[in-house]
Amino acid sequence: MFRGFATISFYADDLAAARDWYTELLGVEPYYAYPAAPAPPAYLEFRIGDDADELGFIDRRYAPAGAGNAPGGAVMHWHVDDLAGTVQKLLAMGATEYQPITHHGDGSGFVTASVVDPFGNVLGVMHNPHYLEVLAARTTA
Repeated sequence: MFRGFATISFYADDLAAARDWYTELLGVEPYYAYPAAPAPPAYLEFRIGDDADELGFIDRRYAPAGAGNAPGGAVMHWHVDDLAGTVQKLLAMGATEYQPITHHGDGSGFVTASVVDPFGNVLGVMHNPHYLEVLAARTTA
């Protein structure tokens, strides 16, 4: 039934500012914008990571009725190789701590953290040894 992660969508009141902030963070431009420039965007998409996962941004005026603006709910964590360095960069760019760097389990290397970006979205990052094992197995197969 579930085939894989397709898109995570964040909302922002100022999509141009979100585009610029995430372009700086990710080191890539969005590959898609609607409507096309020079019109102001209502939707943007980035492709990032080992699987070119999709990170979408929607103008908050298109959020579902009743959607809250406060950070919270489910947190999707992106694997990063340097968790502490990534958190430090996010904070230096104006994000605020949501969950501090937290070690989980028996010392097997699962470590998470999350921040609230300047647009009110919770962005999770983690170091996940299982992710690296699956990636390595897929690469050698």
